[in-house]
Amino acid sequence: MPIKPVSEMVADAKRRITTLSISDARARVEAGEAVMIDIRDPRELARDGRVPGAIHVPRGMLEFWFDPASPYHRPVLATDKTLILFCAAAARSALSTVTLMEMGFEKVAELEGGFKGWRDSGAPVEPTDPS
Repeated sequence: MPIKPVSEMVADAKRRITTLSISDARARVEAGEAVMIDIRDPRELARDGRVPGAIHVPRGMLEFWFDPASPYHRPVLATDKTLILFCAAAARSALSTVTLMEMGFEKVAELEGGFKGWRDSGAPVEPTDPS
């Protein structure tokens, strides 16, 4: 039996989720209505920089850090604000957005174009603190 290609999984996810434009995401964050969640690998942050104010949640820890019953839960993620997830180019974030929806989160979306789209639009990027 053939596996389901990841491209098909991402396309299915994108049909189920809300995708916000960079300008809409920025406006929601600036209004205090949303928080950016960066799910990229730590090596990507070190290499490419980060979105100012974004909370880093490595993809491999997503479910554990968001689940209040998990011993790995991060209280900073317990918010009523809309969670706007992004990765490098908006594939992993689409899958992660579906995961959070399946966990019961209702106010969740992905960033159109991911970090690459953010950076290419001229939105602010800062170097990652090496410590």
